[in-house]
Amino acid sequence: MSTKWKAATRGQMKNEGDDFVAKDVKDKKPNQRAEDALDEDEIVESHIKLDGDVVEPDNDPPQKMGDPSVEVSEESRDAAQMCKAKAVDKIAQGKLDEAIEHLTEAILLNPSSSILYATRASVFVKLKKPNAAIRDADAALQINPDSAKGYKSRGMAKAMLGQWEEAARDLHLASKLDYDEEINLVLKKVERNVHKIEQCRKYERLRKEREMKKIERERQKQHAEAEEHELKDSLASLQDGSVISIHSSKELETKFRAASSLSRLVILYFTATWCGPCRFMAPLYKSLAEKHPKVVFLKVDIDELGVVAQSWNVSSVPTFFFVKNGKEIDKVVGADKSGLEGKILLHAGRS
Repeated sequence: MSTKWKAATRGQMKNEGDDFVAKDVKDKKPNQRAEDALDEDEIVESHIKLDGDVVEPDNDPPQKMGDPSVEVSEESRDAAQMCKAKAVDKIAQGKLDEAIEHLTEAILLNPSSSILYATRASVFVKLKKPNAAIRDADAALQINPDSAKGYKSRGMAKAMLGQWEEAARDLHLASKLDYDEEINLVLKKVERNVHKIEQCRKYERLRKEREMKKIERERQKQHAEAEEHELKDSLASLQDGSVISIHSSKELETKFRAASSLSRLVILYFTATWCGPCRFMAPLYKSLAEKHPKVVFLKVDIDELGVVAQSWNVSSVPTFFFVKNGKEIDKVVGADKSGLEGKILLHAGRS
């Protein structure tokens, strides 16, 4: 049976016997090798040939099963044994359908016998009727959880259906309870397939992990590009040598962030149109902005942005806050020209 899997390998993976052999990727351009290094491994499709033939599920009506509530007499037990003996003869002759008939009669006579169900299950396996075999094996194991023949028949039936991992579990249990060479041969084939499937799952998991990492890298890249674009816009908006009027809280945050990215000193000037001292300080503030182009001079009208003024605990105007990296480091309150110039020289010199 050929099954299509996704495999994560260095180069193209191919199946040879029981092993996966990696074929190196050659003649790649430098940029291609760089992409491979980034993604660690390539993900390619690989066809894996699993050992053994898988049959189509049998969809016949369920076989007759015994009534477990029936009390079995000695006479019925003896009759059931005779039916079983006839079935064994028919199996030896290769007349499997007749063997099924005798075993069914035996089961109806003695529905408490685990070995009868397990024997009929083994015949269904020979007839390539795995679903019927599984039903009988389940019945056998319900009666006797230590039925080696029940586990063996169910394991072989599940292998026929391509249920390799479940088959391996049942065959391991059968082998522990009552080892025989047939179990060993089937188990080796089943375990090889289980190993191949586990490898493919591992590669698929790695492929998905890499896809998620790639998506995350792309998300981070887009986020970084967006931040860089925003920062460039913000830096352009700092308007070196000018006084910048602020009209929203968001705009103020953007200016602070842009200034912090360049470790620039920010002076936040709270004013009002009706304030006489503010009008007195305005020309000086403008000239200072021209004199110190690497200092960011901001201006906020407290009537326009009262919420901002309140958040800075502004009690009178004019008030000048000195801000570095988003934190207040000093302030000047009132129309103090010499005080403002002195603080600028002090803090701008430390920038």
